[in-house]
This record gives sequence, structure tokens and C-alpha cells, in this order.
Amino acid sequence: MKVAIYGAGAIGGHIGALLARSGVDVTLIARGPHLAAIKADGLRLLSGDEEIVVHPACTDDPAEAGPQDYVILTLKAPAVPAIAERLAPMLSHDTTVVTAMNGIPFWYFHKAGGEWDGHRLESVDPGGAQWDAIGPERCIGCIVWTAGEIVAPGVVRHSYGNRVPRGEPDGSRSERVLRLSAAMTAAGLKSPVRGNVRNEMWMKLWGNLSFNPVSVLTHATLETMATAADSRPVVRAMMVEAEAVARRLGVTFAMDVDKRIEGAAAVGAHKTSMLQDLERGRTMEIDALLGVVAEIGRLVEVPTPAIDLVLGLVIRRAREAGCYP
Repeated sequence: MKVAIYGAGAIGGHIGALLARSGVDVTLIARGPHLAAIKADGLRLLSGDEEIVVHPACTDDPAEAGPQDYVILTLKAPAVPAIAERLAPMLSHDTTVVTAMNGIPFWYFHKAGGEWDGHRLESVDPGGAQWDAIGPERCIGCIVWTAGEIVAPGVVRHSYGNRVPRGEPDGSRSERVLRLSAAMTAAGLKSPVRGNVRNEMWMKLWGNLSFNPVSVLTHATLETMATAADSRPVVRAMMVEAEAVARRLGVTFAMDVDKRIEGAAAVGAHKTSMLQDLERGRTMEIDALLGVVAEIGRLVEVPTPAIDLVLGLVIRRAREAGCYP
């Protein structure tokens, strides 16, 4: 099995190191000092008391990688439209593309059934760049419930989590999704195949679309936002609106809003990824986490006033910081 991981950062590095250790033919697509360090000394994964060093192929040129069985996209969502055409040398007729980013993917309505089947989402795929260059038929979904960071070039620290469920857009247990699930499981990841991957997609998004932008506006941690009288009602209002949008699409939730908020509170004094991006001057995933929910709300005619208000404010904050196009 040949697997390329485009974006060998904290998440891609974690997955890539485990797959490479288990014997999968892995190619990492990386850049800059991180790429140079991996080429020179291998990729080092720190996880608890364990240290793993692997020496997979590594390049910044997809043409060097050549055709793959699977291409796993672990970039930040805003970066994907710009690199969609660069994937071409890795895509054969049978290549599967795994979207392992936060938020709603470009292919969301592919094989979704119902009145919006095949609808394209402008907020996450401007001009249809991904739809046309990658093709929704290549894609399977993946939700990443892990966290980590690059602590030095070539060195990834895994903080917590090893669950990466996946599923086909049409819910089938296809050979391609089962084969990848088996490889991930053999590598030490929890990789169940979901019959409705969109349900789990929304479960993660539910927290990200609310806590992330509110953290940018308040600089508060998860625990504070989930418990403080001045922030919890805002977070909850956004989640209630998102739930109404998702249910209009046929999504079901495994817990109620308040239980999901309590789960975030239990994480403690954690800074969201979007707040970390603001502090480091990096592009934020505003459209994939929040803008797309507002877009879908308009599509399905479900009002999202709280989401729209916070979306406008967080875009303004991000533009002032140079973190939004």
C-alpha cells in the first residue's frame, strides 16, 4: 500500500510515523526546515514515554511521490484549494483522497441524497477548485480526534487521542475504506468505519464552530468559555443554531448541546487552535468551521443570527491581525 500524506505537521506527522512504523510505504509532503530535518534525520514522534523514529520518503514535490493508493490531506482547510491541482501527479484512476481536516469538506453534498445532492460549497471551495481538480468521487471522510504540535523541525509531539474514524460519502462499506481502516488499525490508531460519517463530522464541528471563534474574540480557554456567564450563552446559541442546520440535513447527534459544552469544559484551560493561530499570525480556519455553516443555513433556510454575528466579528479580528485573506 502506497500512502502519501500531504501536510506532515502535527496530525500528518503522527499518522505518517505510525503507518511507516507498521510497514506501509509512506511518502510525506512537507516543506522548509521540517522537510530538511526529516530528510536528514528521519521523523521523530514523541508520544507519552514512547519515541518513534522513522525514515519515510519525504519531498515538497508531489511529482516525486508519483501515483498513490491513498492521499491523506492533513493541511489546514484554507490551504487546500491552492494546492488541489498539485495533487495531480499522485492521482491515478484508483487513488483515494482522504480529507482529514477540520470542518466541512468540499465534497459534503456528494452522494448525500435528497434535494441538495451534488451541491457545491463556495465558502470552503471557492470557484470549485477542489471539486474540479480532485473530484468528489475520489474522496472519503475522516474525522481526527487527536492533538499534537511540531516542537522542532522533524519532531512531532503527540498530546492526546488516537481516534480517526472514516467513512464513504454514501455510507457504504467499500473495499477502499475497509482497507485503509485495517491499515490504520494495524498501525495503532482507532479507525472504525462509520455508516454515516457526516454525523461524527458535525459532532466535532459543533464544538469547533463555537468555541474557536469565541476564543479569538475573548482570548478565553475552553473551560472559561464553557462556564462563564458572559460566554457560555453565546457558545450555546451558536451550537443550537448549528444543530438546527444539521438536523435539516438529516444529521443526528449522539448527545445534547449542554452535554457537549460540559465535555469541552472538562478539557480545562486549553487554548483553541484558532486562538493559537491568531497568536502566531497564521491563517485561521474560519470558513471551514463557521462560514460554511452560515452558507448551509442559507441553503436550507434555517436562520443563524448568532453564527452570522460572530462570523462577522471574527473575520474582522482576523483581518486586522493579517490572519484572513
